[in-house]
Amino acid sequence: MSVNRRTFFTTAATAAAAVGLAPLAGTAKDEKSETKKTKRRGNPIAVSTYSYWRYRKDTKLPIEDCIDLAAEMGFDAVEILHIQMTREDNGYLQRLKRQAFVNGLALCGFSTHQGFVTPSKERRQKNIDHTLHCIELAYRLGIPTMRVNTGRWGTSGSFNELMKKRGIEPTLKGYTDDDAFGWVIGSFEKCLKKAEECGVVLGLENHWGLGRTAEGVLRIIKAIDSPWLQATMDTGNFLENPYDSLAKMAPKTVYVQAKTYYGGGTWYTLELDYDRIAGILRKHKYRGYISLEFEGKEDLRTAVPKSLALLRKAFG
Repeated sequence: MSVNRRTFFTTAATAAAAVGLAPLAGTAKDEKSETKKTKRRGNPIAVSTYSYWRYRKDTKLPIEDCIDLAAEMGFDAVEILHIQMTREDNGYLQRLKRQAFVNGLALCGFSTHQGFVTPSKERRQKNIDHTLHCIELAYRLGIPTMRVNTGRWGTSGSFNELMKKRGIEPTLKGYTDDDAFGWVIGSFEKCLKKAEECGVVLGLENHWGLGRTAEGVLRIIKAIDSPWLQATMDTGNFLENPYDSLAKMAPKTVYVQAKTYYGGGTWYTLELDYDRIAGILRKHKYRGYISLEFEGKEDLRTAVPKSLALLRKAFG
């Protein structure tokens, strides 16, 4: 896929102008009142490299291109999707860090995949080792938080089949969800020392499996009771009563992934009220990153700038 960066820059500038701030006017008293109202800074807006790929054929842009495009479009930071990386050697990691720096961007999040929902100790250990390795990668990149998952039973087969069942799947025969919670909690406990050593906060996402509900995410976080395991809130992964679930997660949230679906979603489409979501997060004094995960079918040349404008307006 060929991407015209000049076109990106022009489109992004137009989108940003659409949500520009109006100049202050009036008496000194009015200005003082306005200053009081706007004392709280807006949330910084990031973009996940996933937004430029979305697991579509022939569109897996290199991380380097994603960083350049994020800068040209006016984002504040970039979240790196681990599975999208093609190299992990230290020289490459440091070049990515430098590239973000000279573009005025933070590398703010590292999105990883792991699964602990299995009775196999060997498979759980393999995923523990993978998580520890990813914590080290985040540390070398200077990234302060890493998205983690519970994993799922896998009884639905493919991810497409899981989505047809709205994320609900039966347990393995002979086991219960309580068994799985024990496996997940025990596995994350083995990752906490490395997370603290590297200064990387693990953010457990509401990402199917045991994390399909806010209650499932919070059960794990509360059982572990560590500042190094908190929540990554994904606005698009609660298919029923999203706002109630997001409100439950908000007090433990350290990072937010914000879905948009311009052109219709790949697996489903949600009409999300970001003004309402911003209000929920403000109530809990959330001041961290809002990271765009564009998941629609519209051309990303137009959809990503529109998404940025939407999030700037709601969280700015």
